[in-house]
Amino acid sequence: MDLKSMNNMDLFMSTIFILFLVVVPLLKLLDWLFGDRDDCCYMLNYECYKPAAESRKVGTESSCRVVLRNKKLGWEEYKFLLQTMVSSGIGEETYSPQNVIDGKEENPDLSDSIEEMDDIFFSTLDQLFAKSGISPQEIDVLVVNVSLLSPEPSLSARIVNRYKMRPDIKSYNLSGMGCSASLIAIDLVRQFFKVQKRALGVVVSTESLGPNWYCGKEKSMMLSNCLFRSGGCSMLFTNNPDLKHLANFKLKTLVRTHFGSNDEAYECCIQVEDDNGYRGFRLTKKLTKAAAKAFIINLKVLLPKILPPWEILRYVLVSLRWGKQKNPMLEAVGQGLNLKSGVEHFCIHPGGRAVIDGVGKSLGLSEYDLEPARMTLHRFGNTSAGGLWYVLGYMEAKKRLKKGDRIFMISFGAGFKCNNCVWEVMRDLDDPNVWADCVDRYPPKTLVNPFTHKYGWINAEYLSFFRLEDCVFAWDMEK
Repeated sequence: MDLKSMNNMDLFMSTIFILFLVVVPLLKLLDWLFGDRDDCCYMLNYECYKPAAESRKVGTESSCRVVLRNKKLGWEEYKFLLQTMVSSGIGEETYSPQNVIDGKEENPDLSDSIEEMDDIFFSTLDQLFAKSGISPQEIDVLVVNVSLLSPEPSLSARIVNRYKMRPDIKSYNLSGMGCSASLIAIDLVRQFFKVQKRALGVVVSTESLGPNWYCGKEKSMMLSNCLFRSGGCSMLFTNNPDLKHLANFKLKTLVRTHFGSNDEAYECCIQVEDDNGYRGFRLTKKLTKAAAKAFIINLKVLLPKILPPWEILRYVLVSLRWGKQKNPMLEAVGQGLNLKSGVEHFCIHPGGRAVIDGVGKSLGLSEYDLEPARMTLHRFGNTSAGGLWYVLGYMEAKKRLKKGDRIFMISFGAGFKCNNCVWEVMRDLDDPNVWADCVDRYPPKTLVNPFTHKYGWINAEYLSFFRLEDCVFAWDMEK
């Protein structure tokens, strides 16, 4: 680059700098003067689900018992499942649907599905209403999201009927929205708050696993059996400024991205039937790529909303100096983009170890930042749309959340969708919530699955000639 070009570049960057210093404060002032300052969404409380029965817990060995019930699997499929379970980052105390515990995964009936939902709905809602001191009859809007179950009457109607809610309640039932459905439901409540002031809203977020257990042998569809576990959450929201002092969080911004126009992204996470007619959830190798692209699109909109002006300006200047990057929003972190200038905590969807690692690497996060998501995956598994709230609960149980802190919540879901938001902590929080009986044990010294030490021989190449029916496992010897 010659001297003249360098001078022109310096002049251009100086002009941008001056405009930035003038325009950004002016826009913020206009927004403050003429914007809707009553357009707010507070979260009063949330309650995560944890089964009361210890018999619902599934460790590696009990998971293997379930796997062995599928007589369609051969040695290669069994090895694949064991390797996946060992490397998944999931611990020994997650929860499975009751019908799977009872051995009915191949032939679930509607009553099993409804009972699974009722248990999650009513246990979390009972606690939510009791803790908040809010009556179900005071609720103005109810949004329920369960992707894989849509009975008639709807699941939201079951809740209205159980709690005898008002006839004028606005109820919505979302299905097929995937693991990021919680934030979609919250956005729906937020939009409702724009037209009804001093309102109360409830979101119930979970997934129906019992009737959707995959009983075939296609590897890309068996993954869901290894990763997904029972869980869910109910949340209470308001836009009533008189209840602000009772709120735990305030929603600062929420950005939704839908990458479904791309065929690869649309098909990377999809419910289908295999060649033998067994229905399941297929997760393809394209998922990581789709998530990255959707994440980039989302960050382009979200980051200017959450980062301070000087950080954005520094990023623009560095980008101009170094030229266009392959993935600008991701590689910007490598150029020194400081996300912690805008947020203090990162609440990442615990969809799997690869998801957590990928987000951590993309955003340049530390192990401290990733700990809540890793520990949630270990203790509760991937609980689909409810997973974010277990991560949030871990932060609260560890007394990390202080008044004024901001939380960057990151979620991905089928479609393909990336929905992210930022919360502001309204007061110091220290409720141990669903983590009460185990938070002192986290983080553990190691996340290595004990199965690795007990059954490491499963990966030995010289045993590839074995047949599954020839093997004797520890639980067989106990019979």
